[in-house]
Amino acid sequence: MKLSYVTTYDSSDIHAWSGCVVGILKTLQNSGFQTEQIDNLKERCIFMLKIKKAYYAKILSKTYLCDRDPFLLKNYAAQVDSALEHLNGDVVFSPGTIPIAYLQTRKPIVFWTDASFAGMIDFYPDFSNLCAETIKNGNKMEQLALSKCRLAIYSSEWAANTAIQNYDVDPAKVKVVPLGGNANENRNLHQINTIIKNKDFDTCRLLFVGVDWSRKGGDLAIKVAELLTKRGIKTELHIVGCKPPYKVPNYVKLYPFLSKNTEEGRNTMDKLMSGSHFFILPSKAECYGSVFGEASSFGLPSLATKVGGIPSAIKDGKNGQTFSLDEGPEKYCDYIERLMSSKQDYNELALSSFSEYTKRMSWASSGKKVYELIKEFCF
Repeated sequence: MKLSYVTTYDSSDIHAWSGCVVGILKTLQNSGFQTEQIDNLKERCIFMLKIKKAYYAKILSKTYLCDRDPFLLKNYAAQVDSALEHLNGDVVFSPGTIPIAYLQTRKPIVFWTDASFAGMIDFYPDFSNLCAETIKNGNKMEQLALSKCRLAIYSSEWAANTAIQNYDVDPAKVKVVPLGGNANENRNLHQINTIIKNKDFDTCRLLFVGVDWSRKGGDLAIKVAELLTKRGIKTELHIVGCKPPYKVPNYVKLYPFLSKNTEEGRNTMDKLMSGSHFFILPSKAECYGSVFGEASSFGLPSLATKVGGIPSAIKDGKNGQTFSLDEGPEKYCDYIERLMSSKQDYNELALSSFSEYTKRMSWASSGKKVYELIKEFCF
């Protein structure tokens, strides 16, 4: 079976969509599919669309999304249709709906993504205060993609439900398969046991990774570290990828963006994942969070909010704990303090986190599910 892998991104860019563009492609290949890439789609007349975006922002105080404009989408589709004429893939596969909504192909279409357009409205800051034109365009694009596709795969129950609830789509062709993490998948149970055994409990080490400080809940992460310290628990909070907009206490350690393209970046992240006791990301909005799978691959329990697709990534008591958006640092600290006071309970949760990863959160396990779904729905 051969798939035509369609994306607006560079399909070899490990940073595109937090590594998922490359991750999905490699997963398809490792699962037994042959692939041919149609990527790096050209943005036609993007300058004119940016002028339109500026007009909406300055004159009407509204947000216009260029990547939902029908002119741009139809041009993407034309590029893909032209490429497909010279290729012999059996199925068109995309890590998103943008490049496939206006396709004219008769080949089966499959996409695997983390959100529907309707689910994003007023959820992420970039999708807030949208103008009526963008909402109309975005919903039309999403409906077209869902109507044309043979199979719609989402990374969470939240994303799948927003598609079913907001669009005319047969629920039978909407499936949920988690996205894997952007990490080395070669660790085994023996290595995880060694990682857990090497952790000392004199200092509680929390790890926060994210670029968007506000949306990812950075302030709350610092408050958790602060309260733990006040409770007499020696704590370190390691922050990767962003810088708080204020001076931080000395128990907060800052790291720049760590590129997985460099050995230094990979090694530093591996050490942080291995040496931390909890991964903390109290996001205000999150479609899924592949980084939770990455944390679980190190046997590192995650602490986050019950929002968006996070409850599909973190199963309470199995690979961490989720908290409601209105809960403050006290609940997080109570949970952390209980586990830090019982090494046996912590170790059991750490091993369970790795088990969750191997069973349902790795690219390998997800690839098997996607392979079977494509066979069922497209052949």
